[in-house]
Amino acid sequence: MQQVTIEDGGRVLTLFDQASARRRRFHAIWLRDNAQDESTRSADNGQRLITLADIPLDTRISNAWSDQSRLYVTFSNDTTAFAYDLDWIDANCYDKKHAADVGRLESGVETWDAKLQAPVADFAELRESPASLRDWLWQIRRYGFARVSNGPIESGALLQVASWFGYVRSTNYGEYFEVRTEVNPNNLAYTGLGLQAHTDNPYRDPVPTMQILYCLENSASGGESVVVDGYRACQRLQETDPDAFGLLSQYCARFEYVGSGGVCLKSQKPVIELSVDGRLQAVRFNNRSAAAITDVPFDLMEKYYAAYRRFADIIDDPEMAVSFKLSPGECFIVNNTRVLHARSAYSGEGSRWLQGCYPDIDGMMSTLAVLESEQFE
Repeated sequence: MQQVTIEDGGRVLTLFDQASARRRRFHAIWLRDNAQDESTRSADNGQRLITLADIPLDTRISNAWSDQSRLYVTFSNDTTAFAYDLDWIDANCYDKKHAADVGRLESGVETWDAKLQAPVADFAELRESPASLRDWLWQIRRYGFARVSNGPIESGALLQVASWFGYVRSTNYGEYFEVRTEVNPNNLAYTGLGLQAHTDNPYRDPVPTMQILYCLENSASGGESVVVDGYRACQRLQETDPDAFGLLSQYCARFEYVGSGGVCLKSQKPVIELSVDGRLQAVRFNNRSAAAITDVPFDLMEKYYAAYRRFADIIDDPEMAVSFKLSPGECFIVNNTRVLHARSAYSGEGSRWLQGCYPDIDGMMSTLAVLESEQFE
C-alpha cells in the first residue's frame, strides 16, 4: 500500500511505498496540470484541454488517498477527486536523481564497433508480420542501423520500406534520389569515388533524421558500403581526450551546399550536439560539405582543429567500421543523426545503382511505440 501525505501547506504530496521504502514527492501544480479526467484531457486523442492560465496560482492539495491501483487527489479550489493510475505515477516520477553525465546515451541505445553482427530482416516478413517489423525497428532504435534482404528489384521499392513505419521527407533531390555515376554531377555521391564516412545533409536545419539506401544494381568492382557508429566515436573521443570532446560540442561548425540551380543550403551546428541536460543528441560529420569554421575563438582554433582531426581519425579507424556489399534487392537504413555511412571506390566496369530517401525518425519511433504496446503471438 501507498502511504499518502500532504506537506508544505498543500503544495506537495508524498507517496511512501511501505514494501520498498521508496519515497516520491509531487507538486500540486504538476498533479493538476497532469490530471487525466475528461475535462483536462481529450478522450479522443489525449491532448490537454486546459492551459496553465486555467490553473489557479494558489492551487493546493486539500485531500489525497490511494487504493491498490490509483491515487486520488482533490484540490482546494475544486471538489473533483482526480484519479491517477499508480503505474503512470511511477513511470513519470521526477523526484529522483537526475543524470548529470555529459555525453551520456539515451536509454535503450547501445554503441558498437566493427564486431557488430548487423541486424538483417527479410523484406516479405517485415511487410507481412507486425512482430517482425517491431523487432526490426527496435534494432534500429538500439543500434541506429539495420538491413533488409530479399526485396524486389524495382525502382521506388525503398518507398515501400519507408511506408511500413513513417513518411519520407522530400528535398531538392526529390522524394528519392539516384546514386550512380553521372557526367558533371552536382554531388560527389554521384561519382565512382570512395566517400569518407559521413552523415548526410548536415547543411540542412533540421537535418534528415534517417536515410534508406536501396540497391538495384551492383556489379561494379568495389563499392562496398560501410557504417560507423558516431555515438561510439564520441565515446572514444571523450574517453581519450575530454578537452577535444568539449571543443567539438561547445563550438559550432558550419556546413554549406550550393549545387543545382536555386539551391543554397547552410547550417551552423556543433559536430557533436548535446541536449541542454548533456545527453548525446546528434553527430554531424561531412568533410565534403564543411564550410569555413568561424565560430571558434582565435586562441582556440588550432586546438579545435586538433580535436576535429582526432575525431576524424577515430571515425576512419577500421576497428570502428562494419562493411558489406549490397546485392540487388537489399537495403540498409541508418539514423542519420548518429550513424555515419561510407563507400569504397568502384570501377567504371559493371554498374552500381542505389536509390536513397530520407524518412523522418519521429514516424519510426511512433510506429515502434504502437507495436510495442500490442500483443503478438
